[in-house]
This record gives sequence, structure tokens and C-alpha cells, in this order.
Amino acid sequence: MERIPIPGGRDVRAVLDGSGADRVVVACPPHPQMGGSRSDRRLQAVGDAVGERGVACLRFDYGPWDEGRGERRDCLATLEWARERFDSVALFGYSFGAGVALLAAAEADPQPAAVSVLAPPARLDDGTETPPAVGDIDCPLQVCYGERDDTADWRPVVDAARERGAAVEGLPADHHFVGQGERVGSLVAQFVTR
Repeated sequence: MERIPIPGGRDVRAVLDGSGADRVVVACPPHPQMGGSRSDRRLQAVGDAVGERGVACLRFDYGPWDEGRGERRDCLATLEWARERFDSVALFGYSFGAGVALLAAAEADPQPAAVSVLAPPARLDDGTETPPAVGDIDCPLQVCYGERDDTADWRPVVDAARERGAAVEGLPADHHFVGQGERVGSLVAQFVTR
């Protein structure tokens, strides 16, 4: 595991698993004000699963809290860092990180090779709605959600994803996907490493 400071004017730090690969998945953590970090077990499960397929995983921590605005900039800076070093860059996000991933992917130029999100919220803390970003993402998109999740307002994102024709996966889980890390990792890895 290699520790990396991400340039861009904010204190963004990342860890890279599988640095010998030519493809990478950038992983956006859940809400930093709720303890979300690059060490989140759902991010680690995705990192392990893509690693088994010979793909690196770049898990990062956001810079200082900025209600979603700065966190989107952090994601874009991390994508840029990855694009300079890897042939192919995909994007994954969980919970708050799923909203960040959707908004950043829609804004990124070029867009990631693929985007997968887990338990995406309908809006970030700054009020920015995430469903409109679904229509602005031109790469393959996967939206996974817990059928018993009453923490994130995921339905508007799932509806937008279905309307767009994206891959939508419902799991028999709540927001935390307890005991389902391997299943989540495998679902995401199969999609982003095609």
C-alpha cells in the first residue's frame, strides 16, 4: 500500500493498493462528518475485489469539510491524479461518496471509464441534487442500493438510473450492508473491470 498526497490545494490523502496495475478504481468514502474515510469496509471490499482482477484501487480521504462542494473538487483532483498514471480510471462511491461520485463523474472531462455507486443519496449537504447528474454521465453506470435502506434517499437516483438504462442492483440489505462486503465488492468489481 502506497500513501499519496493528492495535489489540488486541499489536504487530500489517498492510499493506492495494487500500484503495478494499468487500470485503477478511484473510491469515494462515505460522509466524513459521520466517520467516513478511505478505510471504510465497503471501500476496502471493492478494493480487494478489483485487486483480485489485477486492477488497482485508489481510496482517498476528503480535505476539510465543505458540505459536498470541496469534496467534489477532491474527487476530481483524485481522478486527475489517477488519469496521469493509469490507462483506465473507473469511479466508485458509497453513501455520501456515491453522491460525490455521481456529481464528479458528470463534471469530469474526460469522464471515467465506468461509474458504480452504492446507496446513493438524492442530495448532498449543500443541497445539490444528484439524480440530474445521472443523465449527464455518458460512461457505463451501475447503481446498487439496499432494499431496506432507510438512511439514504436512494429512490430518486435509482429511478433516474433505470430511466437512463443504467445497471441497477437491489440487495437485501440496509444502508450498511452488514455481512455483505464480499457480495458488494464482487458486484462492483465485475462492473467496473469489464
